[in-house]
Amino acid sequence: YRGDTETPEQYIPATGYPGRDWETCMTMNDTWGYKSYDHNWKSTETLIRNLIDCASKGGNYLLNVGPTAEGEIPAPSVERLAGVGQWMKVNSESIYATQASPWPKQLPWGRCTQKPVDEKTTRLYLHVFQWPENHRLELTGLTNTPVKAYLLATRAPLKVEKTAGGVIIIELPPQPLDPVATVVCLELEGRPKVE
Repeated sequence: YRGDTETPEQYIPATGYPGRDWETCMTMNDTWGYKSYDHNWKSTETLIRNLIDCASKGGNYLLNVGPTAEGEIPAPSVERLAGVGQWMKVNSESIYATQASPWPKQLPWGRCTQKPVDEKTTRLYLHVFQWPENHRLELTGLTNTPVKAYLLATRAPLKVEKTAGGVIIIELPPQPLDPVATVVCLELEGRPKVE
């Protein structure tokens, strides 16, 4: 018999567990608790992208932090947690109280979370890991009409259009605001429908 939640350890399931509560439990290096010899720390980039990946699949990210025998958090942990905190200070809206991506498969350039704005509008948070060389974010399969697009960090508006073929295209600046994950907000009419 399956319990109330799923708790995979040390990996993020490809599609999460749709319709179920789940969280990935993961270490910051290779071992649970503190091991003086374990120096294989995950990068801040990996930790942030793991957090985004879990949220995009409707799950939580439970990150293990092991204090030393003296009760101190190791410096590499502190450094990485501070980096995640800096990213969250700017982008937390795209993680907290969001729902899984409307796309059943992962997007080639990053991840998506969503949140209803009101009864008539939904905001998609597009976490861009790989900045497109042509500075155009292309969203296929989304049948909704776009209302507006902007960068979450600065609220700078972005040009958005829906082509005759049904592809939503967002014009991006030449460079990402954050090399780890720049968040683009796209507001849509209704709740997202993906074909």
